[in-house]
Amino acid sequence: MTTADLKSALLQVGFRATPRRVRSVRPNHVSRADRLEVIHIAAECWPFARTGGLGEAVAGLAAFQATRGFGVTIVMPLYRTIREAAIEMQAVGAPFSVPVGARLEEVQLYQTPAQLGKPRMFFIDHPSSFDRDGIYGEGGADYPDNARRFALFSLAAHALARIAPDVNVVHAHDWHTALAIAALRAIPTSAEDGRRPLTVFSVHNAGFQGSFSPETIGDLGFDSEVYDSRQFESNGRMNFLKSALTHCDLAVTVSPTHADELRTPEGGFGLHETFAALGHGLMGVTNGIDSQVWNPATDKSLAARYTREDFAGKAACKAALERSCGLEERPSSVLFAMCTRLTQQKGFDLVLEADLLSRTDAQFVFLGRGEARYERGLADLAAAAPGRVALRLDFSDDLEHRVLAGADALLMPSFYEPCGLTQMRAQRYGTIPIARRVGGLADTIEDGATGFLFHDYSCEALLASLHRATERLADAGGWREMMRRAMSRDFGWARVADEYISLYRRGAAASPTGVPRAWRSHA
Repeated sequence: MTTADLKSALLQVGFRATPRRVRSVRPNHVSRADRLEVIHIAAECWPFARTGGLGEAVAGLAAFQATRGFGVTIVMPLYRTIREAAIEMQAVGAPFSVPVGARLEEVQLYQTPAQLGKPRMFFIDHPSSFDRDGIYGEGGADYPDNARRFALFSLAAHALARIAPDVNVVHAHDWHTALAIAALRAIPTSAEDGRRPLTVFSVHNAGFQGSFSPETIGDLGFDSEVYDSRQFESNGRMNFLKSALTHCDLAVTVSPTHADELRTPEGGFGLHETFAALGHGLMGVTNGIDSQVWNPATDKSLAARYTREDFAGKAACKAALERSCGLEERPSSVLFAMCTRLTQQKGFDLVLEADLLSRTDAQFVFLGRGEARYERGLADLAAAAPGRVALRLDFSDDLEHRVLAGADALLMPSFYEPCGLTQMRAQRYGTIPIARRVGGLADTIEDGATGFLFHDYSCEALLASLHRATERLADAGGWREMMRRAMSRDFGWARVADEYISLYRRGAAASPTGVPRAWRSHA
């Protein structure tokens, strides 16, 4: 299928920037002149595919942008799990070819049925790349061809974004989509006036960069001249993340504090000079959560519901959680919880080294899966004190709701945390977060008011915060006031979506030609 045929097929399925009658969450419908057409390119989007916060962030942002009356499209790979879920979808036109190095790869574009006021969902189908058991790998190891898999996805999504009618903004997320941003600079636009869409690149976790051998640059079809420290090269390797940072109009990360951290040698994951060079072109916007989904007053997953005016149901949730996890029912003891991937980033080295059993009289529930060493360490902890410690490897959304409602406090002693979502969910449930003062944790927890923050990455600092929380819990009135403050916080996506719309408009005003900043400076 030719580019013209693909554009025609998109028009036939209704891809055009025409005003839609949308019931907004605010009475601020946009005029046609003010309307934006946004394409999000992402490797994950809840509920179709998710390994962590990326999928939820993309889904939440796109959904609330759509409620503002904008045209919003999400493009992601068609994974096996999506096929097996038997989601209704239709092919868009015929298969089309995507050049990846010396090879032409044939892909098929699919779309789910359009829903008024909702983002459009498009899937890139390439069975040999995405019809697999995992998203990024299996058995704790990445797929060896991830560079080619996500280059193919990025370049296919780029082809769609380049010719889709009336697109104003292309917003790509994390390293898996980086080459879509780079390609929008390298390949001429099809727009008659020569304008390019604004390119925005979100860094959700700079600890994952897509770093591959130098030979990858030629294998993927990029000219060797771009393999230099200004564009694709970092520490002697091809770096997908850097390629997007050096070619986008705007870079965004998921909290203001993390944006500052990325500019430092300690927090920039080896790319601090690249982040610092972006200047005002790097911004931090804190993620949000769905306030309707995370609401203890209406949550059907809970043993009892409650509000910030009536906490009686929370005690029932705690007792139910203790019973379901095989813990002793101890209403006067603090029940701490962790709901997260079991990785070094989340602070499990501190948890296992802090001697929690002898240094506290608390109970602990750990929910999640991850690295084998942490699963073994937590299993040993649970075996040593079965009435006080429970490890649940059977993660599910319902169980996460029940754990957050039943716990008194949430542990997030993260080594680093770009944003974090669990601390926001916990506060909605009156569960007080105890967290390290990094990234989005520093931006969303008020120390002493809605939670407890500590600075040093040490067992002593963690234990000191646990004792602060235990002492505050002994003051029933003071603890209830913290719960009320926490439950009153507004972490909804509506505010975040408005911040991004403002960001898009500022970016467009700063780039009147529509040509990416790096393209203008190197052309």
